Amino acid sequence: MTGYGKSVLQLPTKKVTIEIKSLNSKNLDLNVRIPSYYKEKELDVRKKLAKSLVRGKVDFSIFVEMTADETSTTVNKGVVKEYIQQLRNTLFVGSENDIELLKMAISMPDALKTTREELDENEWNIIDQHVDVAIKNIIQYRVDEAASLEIDFRERITNIRKYLEEVKSFDADRVENVKTRLQKAIDDLKVDTDQNRFEQELIYYLEKLDINEEKVRLENHLNYFLETIATEDSNGKKLGFIVQEMGREINTTGSKANFAPMQKAVIQMKNELEQIKEQILNVL
Repeated sequence: MTGYGKSVLQLPTKKVTIEIKSLNSKNLDLNVRIPSYYKEKELDVRKKLAKSLVRGKVDFSIFVEMTADETSTTVNKGVVKEYIQQLRNTLFVGSENDIELLKMAISMPDALKTTREELDENEWNIIDQHVDVAIKNIIQYRVDEAASLEIDFRERITNIRKYLEEVKSFDADRVENVKTRLQKAIDDLKVDTDQNRFEQELIYYLEKLDINEEKVRLENHLNYFLETIATEDSNGKKLGFIVQEMGREINTTGSKANFAPMQKAVIQMKNELEQIKEQILNVL
């Protein structure tokens, strides 16, 4: 969900710059900064952003730069004159120090007055159109990034599938390895054992280590992930849930592996899955 959109327009007396920045977030977190004389339009802007951007930590800003000679701030002449007179009477100084007195007076309260600029609906309509342009730009940024993310996701899912095939290929050797280790442990005890009972216990133990269900479920999750990213709907949260399920099956497989080569393949699957997790928050 990282993205950036910008639009700049020149009005008769001012230059207006609209910027939208977006970072990853599970939900929509909006931060809107606009000049005070546009504040009454803030709710409309928030609704528009929420509808268009859906998720992400979004910073929206409108910057205004005055380009005409006009200014909304003027010197309050009567107040400044009164301040100068009072300072002159207090300090008992002559007119030659009036410049210094002026410097002091201009910093006093109410020496400057600002005329509040009222909202011009026609002006705002133009700005609102450029807000739409900035939103369009950030959405296009997200779309371009999503295209590269999809390629990366597909590559990593392919890698996980490859390591899953390795896990399957190690299963027979793993079972034989478990049998050998158990038999060796019993032989080291140098005690007589009931072979039938040993076989029963071995079967029970191997059933506890069976990973066939985990392999099937992981395969299904991999397919479902690819099906989901192929849809046009907003599916970032759904993909996150699928990734969680994939992680659960991989972890269970690792805990049951009991065989070093298989555990190495599981670690590789975990590494690929972590890379997906880091980027999944970037999907709406």
